[in-house]
Amino acid sequence: MKTKVFIDGSEGTTGLRINERFEKRDDIELLHITPELRKNPEERKKMIHASDITFLCLPDAAARESVALAENEDVVIIDTSTAHRTQEGWAYGFPELSEAHKIAIRQGKRIAVPGCYATGFISLVYPLIAGGILTKDYPVSSFAISGYSGAGKKTIAAYESTDRPRELSAGREYALTQQHKHLKEMQKITGLARTPLFSPIIDDYYSGMVVSVQLYADMLAKKETPESLRQYYADYYKNKQFIKVSAADDEIAASGFLAGNGLSGWDGLKIYAMGNEERIVVSSQFDNLGKGASGAAIQCMNLILGCDEAKGLDL
Repeated sequence: MKTKVFIDGSEGTTGLRINERFEKRDDIELLHITPELRKNPEERKKMIHASDITFLCLPDAAARESVALAENEDVVIIDTSTAHRTQEGWAYGFPELSEAHKIAIRQGKRIAVPGCYATGFISLVYPLIAGGILTKDYPVSSFAISGYSGAGKKTIAAYESTDRPRELSAGREYALTQQHKHLKEMQKITGLARTPLFSPIIDDYYSGMVVSVQLYADMLAKKETPESLRQYYADYYKNKQFIKVSAADDEIAASGFLAGNGLSGWDGLKIYAMGNEERIVVSSQFDNLGKGASGAAIQCMNLILGCDEAKGLDL
């Protein structure tokens, strides 16, 4: 019997990508809402209740509204918005972090898919804290670069306009008030005592991102080098098919450059540890539309269905 799936918000970037990924699957029956009724609460409620799994690809307020409409607790809700990522009763959709995270997703009815920047940051910081390498009161700072596809329809249209302003041709740092919406989950999921400093940059390419965290070696709880951290990450994420760790002779790392779009179109995430014995930079490179959004959402669904985590995804 096919799993009935409804995508609430199928016209957005994440919703469209989830739709595309289902095209070749014979185990999914997609439920389609009448286009002119896609914002009608009663029709959305009807579609949610007709489904086994509903994906929410909506702004936060609309996602909360959809959850309120889902009175049937047997329907699995996989929310890609920011609305429920730090809320009690919701499993955080990053199964590689620990066995407990994986079990919570597999057994859960309410799953919150991580934010794209948060995915990169947490993939780096969570293992360091779990292993006692980074103390929870470490003053963590991070910078990141991303393609414009994660910024929504209006921003995508602006970047792809033929008469766009010249500043869109350069990387633009933003969240200068240190109020980025992913900071809350970045702190809570890792367990950091203080909110990290975070400086994201949006640049003139469609998809892909790099998130980096800078570390002073003498402030770590254990003596580490780039080489030892590479090995630590490799051991931590051993047999995790969605996460790869660069080898010491990795060609990309050896080049001295990490391109934001280097893994665009791939649904995994790759970790690098570079620097020297005094200052270390750990980085995650991935597609903000893959492991950072729709790919992660489908991975969670696959876990719930008990099939291969990578089914329908590009690894």
